Amino acid sequence: MSTAHRRAPARPRAPRAGRRYPAVALAAAAAVALGLIGTHATAPAGSGTGTAVRRIEQDPPPPLFPDAELRDWTTRLDGQRRAADALYARWRAGHGTARDDPAFVRWAAEQVPGPPPAAGRAAGLAQVRGLARTRTAAGRTAAAWLTAHGERDIWRLYLEDQRELMPRAEGEAARARLDAALELAGTINDRLAGHYRRHRPAVLDPALRPDRTAAATAGCACAYPAAPAALSSAAVAVLSALAPRRAAEYRWMQAQVVHARLYTADHLRDDLLAGALLGSLVGDYIRAAQPRATSRA
Repeated sequence: MSTAHRRAPARPRAPRAGRRYPAVALAAAAAVALGLIGTHATAPAGSGTGTAVRRIEQDPPPPLFPDAELRDWTTRLDGQRRAADALYARWRAGHGTARDDPAFVRWAAEQVPGPPPAAGRAAGLAQVRGLARTRTAAGRTAAAWLTAHGERDIWRLYLEDQRELMPRAEGEAARARLDAALELAGTINDRLAGHYRRHRPAVLDPALRPDRTAAATAGCACAYPAAPAALSSAAVAVLSALAPRRAAEYRWMQAQVVHARLYTADHLRDDLLAGALLGSLVGDYIRAAQPRATSRA
């Protein structure tokens, strides 16, 4: 995105090739999100990116969470990122950079610690209950938007912004890496979530989300690890490698996405941190890996 501080469009416009709408200062959360709209060339019809463009154009972002609410997440997510970097270094020492998705899926699943015991889950639930008492209408609106777009749409739009400055072949390769990271993170996360079968906080305590009627007997909500944290962390790893100077912006948006899921009682903090570790590990693997003929998990 351009660093010029000009006025963002009042309404989202259909993106046009060669036209870039500037992003405004990061401190203005909603404007940063608006900077994602219309800052990229039109994606091919039917592509994941094209769908992301249309979704956000039809659902413009509200003001997001203030930075003060994200500080704890910034520290914790950085810690998970460093832990994942150390784990990936061990994988790379033994396997190199050739993609071997079946082996990596098995290995990565073993690196994610199991959910905390009952006492830890109870402490996490108490934290969510405390946060629920501070909810505001603005916070609910921000959380709803981040929930709708935080797993894939936002990251695909960020990528399209980068692709404008790349040769076509390089841009297509970058898109393939992001898609691969999102797919692989989702695959491993789903396997672990199905194995652990931990319910979401709002299922354990329906008072946290009176708008929902799901009960613990209605099936597993499978909250551990948290998929939004896994996918957003994988995306941040890939995008930051492409544009290191924008890594802080991507991490800020990641903290927004993760905080939203705690805010809405969809996940406990431990769910989200486990997802962040997994996603960062997947992102390291994909951004460094050399393609191979067959890489299906």
